[in-house]
Amino acid sequence: MKNDIEKILLSEEELQEKIKKIGKKISDDYRNKELILIGVLKGSVPFMADLMKRIEIPCNMDFMAVSSYGSSTESSGVVRILKDLDFEIEGKDVLIIEDIIDSGITLSYLKKYLHAKNPNSVEIACLLNKPERREIEMDVKYLGYDVPNYFLVGYGLDYAEKYRNLPYIGILKEEIYKNK
Repeated sequence: MKNDIEKILLSEEELQEKIKKIGKKISDDYRNKELILIGVLKGSVPFMADLMKRIEIPCNMDFMAVSSYGSSTESSGVVRILKDLDFEIEGKDVLIIEDIIDSGITLSYLKKYLHAKNPNSVEIACLLNKPERREIEMDVKYLGYDVPNYFLVGYGLDYAEKYRNLPYIGILKEEIYKNK
């Protein structure tokens, strides 16, 4: 697996330090509120798990599965909800946890969808942002890093469901995904 990585973009240590800072800010901002973290499956799992450890206030969690990619590496522009929430969010403060914002299509749809369920607020915490790929502008309250437009894997990010378990963010060698 490591041989498929051209370069490590963000080390495990860098990621953990950034997550610690984000967790502190969330704790300060949501003190005395009813916070629900909603992870976007599958990529957000490592980020959400580590982030929760750094949040110093009570919070609930749930997951949603949404897709605009299918088996492609490019967004289709059509968002489908594959798994919805398990409980109501009305009157609660919702924080969507996402691994990366690319086109913005999926997160824009998801934010509107959740707003329709009458929460107190809906904000976004995202580890990575690819501004060069943006089609729909997004307001991200908690952002880890702006990253260049490379095919990134690791720490939840995948190619064909592989590489999610790498403890760092790496640039996938072009020959791996161009020849498929």
